[in-house]
Amino acid sequence: MAEVETDLLIVGAGPAGLFGAYYAGFRGMSVAVVDSLPELGGQVSALYPEKLILDVAGFPSIKGRELVEELVKQAASARPTYLLDRTAAALKSHDTGVRMELDDGTVVNSKVVIITAGIGKFTPRPLPAGDGWEDRGLVFFVPSFAEYAGRDVVIVGGGDSAFDWAHSLEPIAKSVTLVHRRDKFRAHQATVDAVLAGRTEVITQAQVTALNGEHHVESVEITTTDGDVLTRPAQAVVAALGFVADLSAMQEWGLEFEKRHIKVDPAMKTNVPRIFAAGDITEYDGKVRLIAVGFGEVATAVNNAAVVVDPDAHVFPGHSSEGS
Repeated sequence: MAEVETDLLIVGAGPAGLFGAYYAGFRGMSVAVVDSLPELGGQVSALYPEKLILDVAGFPSIKGRELVEELVKQAASARPTYLLDRTAAALKSHDTGVRMELDDGTVVNSKVVIITAGIGKFTPRPLPAGDGWEDRGLVFFVPSFAEYAGRDVVIVGGGDSAFDWAHSLEPIAKSVTLVHRRDKFRAHQATVDAVLAGRTEVITQAQVTALNGEHHVESVEITTTDGDVLTRPAQAVVAALGFVADLSAMQEWGLEFEKRHIKVDPAMKTNVPRIFAAGDITEYDGKVRLIAVGFGEVATAVNNAAVVVDPDAHVFPGHSSEGS
């Protein structure tokens, strides 16, 4: 069983969590970040990596993926310990700190915790025909496009992620096929129009019913609602079928919830000692769920947590521009 010792543990590696990691370093704290997803960026990376975000201060527009990349660069100054593809399971707050157990057996001992978990643990919706094909060509994310150069890619889904990835992979991959069970799409219309006008083959009213190959996927079978069976080459299959949000673990930690959100006070404190929360997961009077708001909330949480870690510290540390 691995043990991690840190001043601050952040639960959730989305934009608020990443900015919180940077700010913890600015306040001189060691920091670890845990997330159930295998990559950084949370909901932004999982659902709209190529979508333009228009409401982040300082950026007239920025793609979700690029925002995450810049946040990761900024957080690097804090030298955070990332614990990805692991779920925060049991949590216990005591007089001198917090003990958290992860689902892989890792134990994290921290002085304070900040929860920036968005809408909870994200679990990809499974592709029924994909059982046993993970790590053999089936993926649920496309964090980097370069590895798909010259490959045949089949994308399953009709939402923003599916169309964003199809549009971005089209000039890189050998071929791109998008399969959706309906002939209507949930994605932004401009992206849909761009994909339909390109060289991506879009097959609607159909489902991927089989993946074929010996050690790695080589082709897929697609069955239409009319019963026709089509075969397409594929060295990669992207299941962009959405995600299921799960708050069940956190609801066992003694936190006060209002519906699906954690109640906090103006210092971002929860009802459990040494546990703070920030971002979309929180609830208070007048709450607005924006990435920009999450940045401010997590800075507030870190500054108030700093006093718990070191009682001689001040809540307001001065401005970052005041350093020598």
